[in-house]
Amino acid sequence: MLDIKKIREDFPILKREVNGKPLVYLDNAATSQTPQQVIDAIVDYYQNYNANIHRGVHTLSQEATDKYEQARLKIQKHFNAAKSYEIIFTSGTTHSINLVANGFSSLIKKGDEVLVSAMEHHSNIVPWQMLCERTGAILKVIPMNQEGELRMDVFDDLLSDKTKLIFCNHISNALGTINPIEEIIEKAHKVGAAVLIDGAQAAPHLVADVQALDVDFYTCSAHKICGPTGVGMLYGKEEWLNKLPPYQGGGEMIAEVTFEKTTYADLPHKFEAGTPNICGGIAFGAALDYMNGVGFKEVAKYEHELLEYATQELLKIDGLKIYGTAKNKTSVISFNIEGIHPYDMGSILDKLGIAVRTGHHCAQPIMDFFKIPGTVRASFAFYNTREEVDVLIAGVLKAKSMLL
Repeated sequence: MLDIKKIREDFPILKREVNGKPLVYLDNAATSQTPQQVIDAIVDYYQNYNANIHRGVHTLSQEATDKYEQARLKIQKHFNAAKSYEIIFTSGTTHSINLVANGFSSLIKKGDEVLVSAMEHHSNIVPWQMLCERTGAILKVIPMNQEGELRMDVFDDLLSDKTKLIFCNHISNALGTINPIEEIIEKAHKVGAAVLIDGAQAAPHLVADVQALDVDFYTCSAHKICGPTGVGMLYGKEEWLNKLPPYQGGGEMIAEVTFEKTTYADLPHKFEAGTPNICGGIAFGAALDYMNGVGFKEVAKYEHELLEYATQELLKIDGLKIYGTAKNKTSVISFNIEGIHPYDMGSILDKLGIAVRTGHHCAQPIMDFFKIPGTVRASFAFYNTREEVDVLIAGVLKAKSMLL
């Protein structure tokens, strides 16, 4: 059992008020809040060993390098990567996806096919469209049904020996659907295709074992997992990372530079040009320490209880429709009330101190599928409470009374 009261004490921001009301933060799918333990790790870096890494012989540089590489080892262990150099530090999921898409420009040819699911975030659509424009490859879409589940029967039909790459999120940021990535990976490998899984929304709720999944690439951002913004990771199988060319040129990613020829550094530095977000990487490791200390199994159980309670109570409201009713989903609820624009609902909720997300959530094709301009999205974390769900329900009812 999680001690929610004790956990909430770890998050200073949860004590503040918004518009004179206690903050009810339900925008966790966009960014989770940061516990004091991670804030302390950030402050410790800047107060005690702020220095550039890998290049210095002096003490501060060596201390910073050790802490940064310890964080890489924490990430390797958390995701069960076979080798630490299969973990590449990036600025976040978007950077990671673009790194892979850019690299495959030299491996994909005209007429090859790449598959993307219909419920992707824009960051897992646009880079592949750009790849296809550069190479002449063909982008095909795995459709979804009205419940917000992928049409796996159509996926089977789309697969062929022309399929070279498949991209899918582990969990939909807009609907909360947990996709059957194990099945997708297994079937993709049978036709020789590589798979990249966007784990940005999955990482706060479950632990992905990349070796058990046999996934080729997996990525996430620290700011979804109680860490800082501006840092994330790309896992790639060693064989694939060795095939891909560097994404950026600069310091750190080189072995030797002359005006005639440059040779590149070994993994992981080949993909880590320039001075990285050193503090962010260290804090990423601290965030994983914190989350694992709380316990992912306990988090999943508690968040599921919040999801069920919130779903049950929201559906009691006349005219309210939930988008994304998959059997297997996490603690995200996207909804609208007939006759009310989601932006208007979100604005009134904010006046009541309730933070939700409104709009298309960088998943416009999903909204087009449902023929709506967007949704109100309430996304729950392990530090939220049933009482906060009650405040949300009361807020939605008040907004409805004001807008209809």
